[in-house]
Amino acid sequence: MQEPMKHTTSDTEEALGKAAELIKKSDWISAFTGAGMSVESGIPPFRGENGIWNTYDPKTLDLPHFNAHPEKCWITIKEIFYDFFGKAQPNAGHITLAEMEKAGRLKALITQNIDDLHSRAGSKNVIEFHGNSRRLLCRTCGKKYEAAGMDLSRLPPLCPQCGSVLKPDFVFFEEPIPFNALSEARFAAGRTDCMLVIGTTGEVYPAAALPQQAARSFAHIIEINPTPSAYTDCITTVYLPLPAGEALPRLWELSRA
Repeated sequence: MQEPMKHTTSDTEEALGKAAELIKKSDWISAFTGAGMSVESGIPPFRGENGIWNTYDPKTLDLPHFNAHPEKCWITIKEIFYDFFGKAQPNAGHITLAEMEKAGRLKALITQNIDDLHSRAGSKNVIEFHGNSRRLLCRTCGKKYEAAGMDLSRLPPLCPQCGSVLKPDFVFFEEPIPFNALSEARFAAGRTDCMLVIGTTGEVYPAAALPQQAARSFAHIIEINPTPSAYTDCITTVYLPLPAGEALPRLWELSRA
């Protein structure tokens, strides 16, 4: 087994400087965020040592299982995504990305996360690759509702218009990526000349292919992740072994100096 990469403080400071210079020289900056982006907001990743699926049954988000047992699945869905996730707040990393977009430097933000924290931090051009938990969808009539306005005390929630069971408007297992999100993300990955890859393992496809596409299009990849990912030794230009809430504000400040 390969030994994990080791980084000294001086290495990290040097990497921050290099990354800041890349940002200064780039014309079309994008960001690609994964579960690690929200860990600092108190939301655990789905996989890994402290992942959600170590506590809950992943079949909850298996579409055939949901269709067969909507009430049982909704009990778990409500606990994870509306009782727990609903209390999370954007961290300094989310806020910095919103500031970069407002300043006209960040052109696109692709996220695998469904927690809505990017939008709540102020980001506008968010490509929600896996959808968003803030909305509920009726697959019978196509109506969408804001989850905050629905009564989740009686489960499963039913569509006020047609009475069918509502589903969270994010991608379940065995569901395809929404067409618009897929096409917009691929366009951004092909257009960008510098992509910030933040808090993702690089193992969940098809999302994981987007930084690879950017690298093939000769974009610089700035990776921000406390631990190396599948990208680190393959496509990463500069690796910052830091959490997003620490790295992004420092990087943004240095790039404006």
